[in-house]
Amino acid sequence: MLKIGEFSKLSRVSIRMLRHYDDIGLLKPAEIDNFTGYRYYREEQLFTIGRITSLKDMGFTLADIIKILDSYDDKEKMDAFLSERQKELSKLSKETEYKLMLLETARKRLRKEQNMSFDVTVKTIPERYAATVQMVVPHYEDEGMLWNTMMSECKDLVPADPCLAAAEFLDPEYKEENVEIIVWMTVSGSYNDTEHVKFKTLPEVKVASCIIKGSYDQMGEAYATVASWIKSNGYKINGSMFNIYHVSPAQTQNPDEYVTEACFPIE
Repeated sequence: MLKIGEFSKLSRVSIRMLRHYDDIGLLKPAEIDNFTGYRYYREEQLFTIGRITSLKDMGFTLADIIKILDSYDDKEKMDAFLSERQKELSKLSKETEYKLMLLETARKRLRKEQNMSFDVTVKTIPERYAATVQMVVPHYEDEGMLWNTMMSECKDLVPADPCLAAAEFLDPEYKEENVEIIVWMTVSGSYNDTEHVKFKTLPEVKVASCIIKGSYDQMGEAYATVASWIKSNGYKINGSMFNIYHVSPAQTQNPDEYVTEACFPIE
């Protein structure tokens, strides 16, 4: 038997934490002296404390660890616990990577002393013949699913000159999931509809628009600029806004080279 101090030293877990483990039922002492109140641990409990420490290092909460220890010798259950935690950490890693990218972009702007400015213009986009795909996708960033569908079902499309490729967001409000999007690309010639790709002549539309050069993290400020301009100049938004991708990830992998036109139908 080991006194709590000896057990603490061998396990590299503080006495305070061992007492906390006792209080929450995670690791009870093997014996407690009724007279002195001293806690004693068996040597084999060092293996249990090692498991607890290992699971903590993986990011499991103490409440989770209490449940996991009950199934520690069941390989299938343990694999399920570990697999679920792996998925959680993978998601967290992607979210952290995205936040780091935003921080780095912001710092680059500070170093360049670059102030974002967007010039708003009013123009009419003429009637145009286009391949279209309309779908509900899990999130806005899944827009690529529509473009992939278009390209996979229509491999012989001839782009119009000039070719306009756009995504229109149909929901009346921002949605965190199940968003409805239609993408369209102007084409030359005539084609038969496929399962998901429909060919339409889109009507002309009057828009207030601005050009965004660079990464998509500027879009929020660009949208705010156009919306404010529309109100200040006596116009009203008349329809769903859309983005025209003049230079997109289809042409370059460098976000600094993207050229996007945010368009708001107006009246």
